[in-house]
Amino acid sequence: MNLFEINEQYRAVEEMDLDQKTLQDTLDAIADARDVKLDNIAFLIEKSKMQADFLKNKIKELQEAKKALENKQKSLKDYMTAALDEAGIKELQTSNHILKTRNYKKSVIVDQLEELPDEYKKTETVVKADSMALYRALMDGKDIKGAHLKDNRGTVIK
Repeated sequence: MNLFEINEQYRAVEEMDLDQKTLQDTLDAIADARDVKLDNIAFLIEKSKMQADFLKNKIKELQEAKKALENKQKSLKDYMTAALDEAGIKELQTSNHILKTRNYKKSVIVDQLEELPDEYKKTETVVKADSMALYRALMDGKDIKGAHLKDNRGTVIK
């Protein structure tokens, strides 16, 4: 197999969306020296991380843009409702729209939770595992039903 064909195999791995077993089989099938193969895999990991980071930032930007548009819509609707209310108009037909003011269910605003009487407060309890206590106990050799330690090995790419 020539160098071009090997590079194509690595590019194919990059393009494919494979389950772990198929990915391992595909990588095992690439006839390349171990250090060269692992170096190419490290490159694929770095490229994938860069793409994931880019998408994470893009998602954040899009969420912020969406929130800004939603806020703008609310401001415009509030202005329109106030303009209709000030004019005493319940319904207005324009050349493109029918505008009707409407009363929705009132919203409850809690100004200060501390000042509310207890009868208007709700306490929620969340049950979570104490991971640190479990880790220490399992490391000390205790057998705990419902929990176990799992090896966590990886490779650092520098």
